[in-house]
Amino acid sequence: MSLKGKTLFISGGSRGIGLAIGLRAARDGANVTIAAKTAEPHPKLPGTIYTAAEEIEQAGGKALPVLCDIREEAQVAEAVSRTVEKFGGIDICVNNASAIQLTGTLETDMKRYDLMHQINTRGTFLVSKMCIPHLKLANNPHILNLAPPLDMKAKWFKNHVAYTMAKFGMSMCTLGMSAEFARDGIAVNSLWPISTIDTAAVRNLLGGATVAAMSRSPDIMADAAHAIFMRPSRETTGNFYIDEEVLRAEGVTDFSAYAPGATGPLAGDFFVPDEVFARTDSKIKSIY
Repeated sequence: MSLKGKTLFISGGSRGIGLAIGLRAARDGANVTIAAKTAEPHPKLPGTIYTAAEEIEQAGGKALPVLCDIREEAQVAEAVSRTVEKFGGIDICVNNASAIQLTGTLETDMKRYDLMHQINTRGTFLVSKMCIPHLKLANNPHILNLAPPLDMKAKWFKNHVAYTMAKFGMSMCTLGMSAEFARDGIAVNSLWPISTIDTAAVRNLLGGATVAAMSRSPDIMADAAHAIFMRPSRETTGNFYIDEEVLRAEGVTDFSAYAPGATGPLAGDFFVPDEVFARTDSKIKSIY
């Protein structure tokens, strides 16, 4: 049950959940390409592609930092080509890069609308498209989109329709590509957290330290992703996984290590269906 020698291509993996997934794979001895656009330190965003690569090497993996804006087709093609040249192929594609702005229709300028759709929906489509020829050659290939279940209730759209459309676009890539490439044995799945995750996005955009204290660490998503990658790709495709439920299926019952500082209920994440909250034993409070 190891990713030793496997190669992961992770978009936007210089921090947060993407980096956590890379580090979990690195502990197995995996190869990890960090394809992101942060080359210089940002005052509000920790980490660059180079610091991420250092962490992956220190964790026991091999790293390739690649400066890549996934809105640019040529840059994605180059990043994929460099990955194959260095590591010999691609076994797993993780579409982690995402842009967010939680504003209503009248408050959303079109430049930001375009950014969210170019990174979220189009970026996921493009990165997957470039990786698939190599995934077809891999043993147990996986595409994992960090995207929500397609729960088509108006409450998920009414306050931030532009963002929801962009995230659900990633989910629609899961729905379509899982069927399209089933014959090739490529697993295409989504993974989404039941609770908010303590990332820069939460701290900067979604409530700051207060919500961060009600959130789990990115490690829960990394452990859930690892569990998915271990499953046979021909038998594990087209799923919209929830992190906690993946780990419960693996026998995990105590989730306290993922939120050691929490003193009360955790904050439920966007887009989680009501029935998911209803069937968990964890104390999680939905914000919708």
